[in-house]
Amino acid sequence: MSDSPAARLQQLFDGHRLTPTQRRIAHCMVRKAADVPFLSSVELAELAGVSQPSVTRFAVALGFDGYPALRKHLREVAPTEPSRGEDDYNEYQQAVLAEIENLKHLAELLADPGPVEEAGRVLAASRPLPVLGLRAASSQARGFAYFAAKVHPDVRLLDESGSMLADRIDGARRAGATALLCFALPRHPREVVDALAYAREQGLTVVTVADSAFAPVAGHSDLLIPAAVGTGLAFDTACAPMLLGRVLLEAMCDDLPDAQARLEEFDAKAAARGLFVE
Repeated sequence: MSDSPAARLQQLFDGHRLTPTQRRIAHCMVRKAADVPFLSSVELAELAGVSQPSVTRFAVALGFDGYPALRKHLREVAPTEPSRGEDDYNEYQQAVLAEIENLKHLAELLADPGPVEEAGRVLAASRPLPVLGLRAASSQARGFAYFAAKVHPDVRLLDESGSMLADRIDGARRAGATALLCFALPRHPREVVDALAYAREQGLTVVTVADSAFAPVAGHSDLLIPAAVGTGLAFDTACAPMLLGRVLLEAMCDDLPDAQARLEEFDAKAAARGLFVE
């Protein structure tokens, strides 16, 4: 784990059993790690979309006497100056800059490659490999499955909800699957939470890419790697989760001995078929 303000905040929250409202506050604080030590409880409540008493209860849940004590602690472990004001940029620039911050947080997280390398080993060993993503996360799952199929012998995309989702998990398990990769983004469909709980009941190891370590799927994941989404536009942006998916692909390739041979075979066939315009 890196020594950034966001990483230190994450460590502060680890080990605490937080309510959904408290997880929302924690997620907001991680995203605004440089600014939080300078915010009042009212300002933090407004940013997180919760009530001011909820912020106070959150501080107490972390073991502090109240929010002033929590803020004092944060000022001791965070930068001494707040970041540049958002009013200096228009809303489109703010959305881009927020995504840059999300990518920086992801880079800090990846300073410890252990979790990603472990995930790569788990995913590479699963034959078949089911990849789950519903609603907003379906494009992330589909993108991962598209590229993974070029190096993994059996990738099964699960991007349709409904009563057959459990059947498809059963089918993958019967065929020999040992793990399931899930992309879970807000708003989190109840079906995804239920599907992960069912997958674990069936003995699958669940690896999850989620927008936060406090996402509703956290309790049903064996290994969760967070990558924040941007929330500044009408619809969330997911640059960091997409990039994390590619990082997981790289880690998986490292544990697939014939990955390079499969890629070369594909390139040869694509050239023979004139598949791409040069």
